[in-house]
Amino acid sequence: MSNWLDVIAESALAVGEHIVVDADGVDVAVFRLNDGFYAIADVCSHDGTEIASGALEGDEIVCPRHGARFCVKTGAVKCAPAYEDIAAYPVRVIDGRVQLAVDA
Repeated sequence: MSNWLDVIAESALAVGEHIVVDADGVDVAVFRLNDGFYAIADVCSHDGTEIASGALEGDEIVCPRHGARFCVKTGAVKCAPAYEDIAAYPVRVIDGRVQLAVDA
């Protein structure tokens, strides 16, 4: 079962922007793309550092340290040097508020 964490107003992020939030002690990057909001753990599976400050290219985030790429929609790794996916979180918009699902 998941709890829904209220993150931000839907209007607060433009397409291509993101915010990093604390979701029960885990840093999660919430992105707004053309087709909606997506959330992934703010950690590169290659070296454990943050990833949200990297360049967003389409639906992929590029790790600022070593260039690994991850899909912000699914957390799937797209290229080396990373080989493991990162966690993705369900996101919904209710009454103009972006919410993130966290495990109960």
